[in-house]
Amino acid sequence: MRRRLVVGAAVLALTATIPSAPAAAEPVAGLPTTSFPLGEPGIPKSAAKNLAPGVSYFTLLHGRPQDGYTVSVVVGGKDFMSEANAQAQATAVQAAGLEPVVVKFTRPAVADYPAGDYFMVRVGSWPLDRKAEAAEVVKQLKDAGVSAKVDFQGDDGFVTTGPWNVRVIVVDPRTFRGSYQASLGTSVAKREKVSAMASAAGALAAVNGGFFDIHTLPAFRGDPTGISVVGGKLLSEAVAGRVGLVLRGRTAHVTELSSSVAARAADGTTVEVTGLNRVPKPDELVMYTEELGRDTPQDDGTEVVLDASGRVTAVRGSGGPVTPGTRVLHGVGAAADWLSQHAGEGTTVTVTTRVTDLRTNKPIPLTPETNIIGGAIGLVRNGRTSITASRDGMANTNMILRRHPRTLAGVTRNGKLVIAVVDGRAPGSTIGASFFEAAELMRWLGARDAINLDGGGSTTMVIGKKVVNRPSDGVERGVGDALLIVGAR
Repeated sequence: MRRRLVVGAAVLALTATIPSAPAAAEPVAGLPTTSFPLGEPGIPKSAAKNLAPGVSYFTLLHGRPQDGYTVSVVVGGKDFMSEANAQAQATAVQAAGLEPVVVKFTRPAVADYPAGDYFMVRVGSWPLDRKAEAAEVVKQLKDAGVSAKVDFQGDDGFVTTGPWNVRVIVVDPRTFRGSYQASLGTSVAKREKVSAMASAAGALAAVNGGFFDIHTLPAFRGDPTGISVVGGKLLSEAVAGRVGLVLRGRTAHVTELSSSVAARAADGTTVEVTGLNRVPKPDELVMYTEELGRDTPQDDGTEVVLDASGRVTAVRGSGGPVTPGTRVLHGVGAAADWLSQHAGEGTTVTVTTRVTDLRTNKPIPLTPETNIIGGAIGLVRNGRTSITASRDGMANTNMILRRHPRTLAGVTRNGKLVIAVVDGRAPGSTIGASFFEAAELMRWLGARDAINLDGGGSTTMVIGKKVVNRPSDGVERGVGDALLIVGAR
């Protein structure tokens, strides 16, 4: 009988215990003067530039590469598993003539999701310049029927020395004379590059916005997965309780949000509009606005076209255009029956929209200067780390613990907007951040409240017309929406 393999001593620690190192550089004015919060203690190398009165741009480099490559066994598409599965996989690795290590780690608890213990099965360790040797081991395991991958150890969320490549924009509303805006580009349905959205608005700077729906029909994959308000128009509904960034002129704040849309027929009957500018689910009533940018989906539903006053100008089947100045109510199943019974041609349907700040329980005025970016994860609340991964749809080990490129936004106690991008997935150059590290970084930068926007290959920062970070896809990715900093006009 094979011996039971000993679990490796690689239990996750969130704070490195490396002795203090000398500061790497003098702090740039406007950045914190305390030690960088990630990796070895020390002041990061940095540089600064003023983009406009009240708008500062910083680059930060910190840490040194020490992590290399290992081989991680994969089961069901995941590199972590139960102890029993890990022992079984380790036995299979031994049968292939290789020596496994079973590594136990703890995914720490976040504000709304408990901690969990997991196990990994790993084989070997190689420096950065010997990745090919790790790939040969993956091939050997595959030939033996064991699924595995080459795994960069800096990605796993354990203690590391970095390095980190971070870019930061700080906007002081006391001296800034421009405004904050959100953009969905030329179409809600279509993904668009941040650089294109920035250029169209003449923005000083821009970053990608929230997550977008990659699991819907291909033609609708630019749709944000949460609330989106652009110029006072609600274009994507909220997931009630999820956090968002509310922008009004030169003010910004982070809060939890809900939205409601209702359609009231001329006979007084009212029905909830459950979706905006997205593919409907069974029995749903979805409204499309002219910002959709394409024909409505084709299904077995019924549509009514409303003019600017709410008068029904046409009743039709699905799959038609949304012309300027109109809205389209699209019903499927029970919602289609409601339209047939209560929204005949020539009648009037009144649509009311409400967005509520759940911290104050007050409505947010949807004026032309109101913009909201959602699809985010809470990181910091009232100056304390508060990661709301479960509420915000990201309660999994990959998102919470592993390091990825990150786009972060926060607001300081005195109202400054802080935006940061952390490049990642570039072994030896920059490793990204976990949710915990992202929260620590934003607290270090002074954010009283902060959120994680979309990341990974979407993480993009544009200054003027130039992408200044290194998107991890190797090229700039089209995204659902963007946060723009627009100068005075």
